Amino acid sequence: MRKIALTEMDSFVAVAQRASFAKAAAQLGMSRSSLSESVRTLEERLGVRLLNRTTRSVSLTQAGERLLARLQPVLDDVNAALESVGSFRDRPTGTLRITVAPPAVKMVVEPVLARFLAAYPDVSVEVSSDSALVNIITERYDAGIRLGERVEKDMIALRLTKRARPMVVGAPSYVKKHGRPEKPDELKSHNCIRARFPSGALLEWQFARGAKPYQVTVQGNVIANTQELILQAALDGIGLAHVMQDEAAPHIKAKRLIPLLEDWALPGPDFSLYYPSRRYTPLVLQAFIDFLRKDGLLVGGRHSNS
Repeated sequence: MRKIALTEMDSFVAVAQRASFAKAAAQLGMSRSSLSESVRTLEERLGVRLLNRTTRSVSLTQAGERLLARLQPVLDDVNAALESVGSFRDRPTGTLRITVAPPAVKMVVEPVLARFLAAYPDVSVEVSSDSALVNIITERYDAGIRLGERVEKDMIALRLTKRARPMVVGAPSYVKKHGRPEKPDELKSHNCIRARFPSGALLEWQFARGAKPYQVTVQGNVIANTQELILQAALDGIGLAHVMQDEAAPHIKAKRLIPLLEDWALPGPDFSLYYPSRRYTPLVLQAFIDFLRKDGLLVGGRHSNS
């Protein structure tokens, strides 16, 4: 059997993980035809079909499943070994890919991005903002930022010092017309802009007074799954919104929004930066972690049990 190129194996793994030639090609930065040819060459060299292809779907054959199970950890080790050599470079280079929960974009990424890139001019940063949980291994992200309790146990997680503090806000025009709620239960008589999670569940508005937390089921004529639309609906005076403090702060300062029920606000959940437990941490990711820690945004973490 002829010697198999690393690019052919990498191409196969990318397609198998995403069950899509188009998505894999976009991720690898190559044309779909080149990717297809690379996988076809691998199949010819092995003498077996690895993928079942139709016009609408891609799936693994039994041989493909076996190869993926054995090949993926080997390629991870190869990439880690190559990355470890990067420690001999004077400065990190390459692309840092991170998936970030929308509240953490303003809370963590926006305040440090320009300074990080200025400190590391040979580094590029790709940020994907997504409320849904993303498999950072199969989607080939270096790291993610999510609520701590949503991070998988086999990841290394570093807790962020800043919390995303939720608050209720309304436009001056809405408050003038409908009044200011003094207690969370009074929200039931207001038009509230609701948020829907990727899972389909609606967000319950949570509050606390003293040590006793509780939640309120609100009603309203707008439901959205993006914080941008929820915030804009509040700015337009449609109803009251439950948003993160960092997102509302500029509009509160400009008097476009009024903060409500401040004495009842929760302190906010903990977010974590997390990444796979590997022998070698990519140099560009380590630089980002060190930068956040120096900036006072990281305070330690937990290691995986694997």
